[in-house]
Amino acid sequence: MSSFLPMLYGILASFFFSFSFIMNRSMELSGGYWVWSATLRYLFMLPLLLLIVGLRGNLQVLLYEIRRQIGVWMGWSFVGFGLFYVPLCFSAAYGPGWLLAATWQITIIAGSLLAPLFKEKLPVQGLLISLFILIGVIVVQAEHSDQLSVKEDFVGTLPVLLAAFAYPLGNRKMMEVCKERLDTYQRVLGMTIASLPLWIVLSLYAVIKAGAPTVGQIEQSALVAVCSGVIATILFFTATERVKRSSHQLAAVEATQAGEIIFTMFGEMLFLGAAFPTMLSWTGMCCVIFGVIFHSLLPKNR
Repeated sequence: MSSFLPMLYGILASFFFSFSFIMNRSMELSGGYWVWSATLRYLFMLPLLLLIVGLRGNLQVLLYEIRRQIGVWMGWSFVGFGLFYVPLCFSAAYGPGWLLAATWQITIIAGSLLAPLFKEKLPVQGLLISLFILIGVIVVQAEHSDQLSVKEDFVGTLPVLLAAFAYPLGNRKMMEVCKERLDTYQRVLGMTIASLPLWIVLSLYAVIKAGAPTVGQIEQSALVAVCSGVIATILFFTATERVKRSSHQLAAVEATQAGEIIFTMFGEMLFLGAAFPTMLSWTGMCCVIFGVIFHSLLPKNR
């Protein structure tokens, strides 16, 4: 199978995923509570995905699969959605979107390092190219790190490292569970349903801690739900589904998420008044872009 289409899906997903970093930072700067930023995304995703899967006539099959392995669904959905998005929203309270997007690129390495857990060989060649991408990420981070306090640097990045491993792990485990029985839309909806207990508990906590969300936060969360929660997630899961039998191609698709740092940087410039990148930042971003291109050119049988 050609890797072009999955790579294109991955790059498009990185564009829509960047809305999370931009909007979460915007909501934080406007006084929104980070717990609401996390929970509202998935609460808004639920009716949208129910509509899509229902119209496709696939809801009954999904509900049967969830009931059949409810514990497995809840466990890996908690990892893939909960341990992914809660830390990202928490970090948005302590650092700018570009820093989170840059740190998030650790997921490129994480995806490759997880291969042995799925009885696959470590994709050494892909891992080396991923390191090249990370060099570009580090250059971009280093350019701006002097603008942050030690607390912002530490608290703003450590939770993202957890999220960077949780997301590909939850995604891959659920692909194993679903096999060929469910399509991408069903899998995303199933994980949303299975993670609902977490979002309900967090919503109750948010009401007690900070009161109801503002109208602005509700609107921005709805935008994140559509762009990142539905469009980006389905694009990314579709891409990984297409190449799941090749650890090298899977690592390449996961590497396309490096595009988020570029899209986030430009998004913050347009909507949050961030400064224009310096020449050093452009150098780092070029490393990211070329790394993704090299990944797509890897022979699929290696």
